[in-house]
Parts: sequence; C-alpha cells; structure tokens
Amino acid sequence: MQGNFQKIIQSDIPVLIDFHADWCQPCKVQAPILKDFVSQMGDKVKVIKIDVDKNPGIAQQYQIQGVPTLAIFRDGELVWRQSGVLPLEGLKQAIDPFL
Repeated sequence: MQGNFQKIIQSDIPVLIDFHADWCQPCKVQAPILKDFVSQMGDKVKVIKIDVDKNPGIAQQYQIQGVPTLAIFRDGELVWRQSGVLPLEGLKQAIDPFL
C-alpha cells in the first residue's frame, strides 16, 4: 500500500484520508458521515480509507496516534489534519479551502 498511497496523494484534487481501525467505535460513527460527504462532493475530492492496523508504516509515517484521524493531501502535501469524529458540515468546511 505504501507505494500506492504516495501515488494517491499526488493528486491535484484534494484527497481526504480517513485513518481508521475496525475495532474503533468513533470510526464506525464517522463512516456514514464520510459516505454522505462522498455523495455530495462527487469528483471534487477523493476519499480513501486507511486501516492503521493493516498499514502500520503509513500510520507511523504520519504519526497517527488516535483514530479516526482525517487528513487532507493536495499535490502530495499534508495540508490539513484533525483527530476525532467530524460532522458533515465540518468536513465541507475543512475541504473548501483546497477545492
């Protein structure tokens, strides 16, 4: 996944990464919010889910300490990051400056 991850975040459109874990209850709360976000945003943004237990190298590289952690990348650069559940409007506000 490491090589693919680097290719994914090189996008010229914003890439929202959801660092999550299967055992994480707040991650389960975030999942339907992200689904709504994807349906509303369409092709303006890519949303990728990264399981920190299955991809520990990526989690370590970006110092993911808690899940869920949401991060926005643009042209390979980390431009925004927040831990915890974020409501739909919060996600829209976070991504807006990078569209």
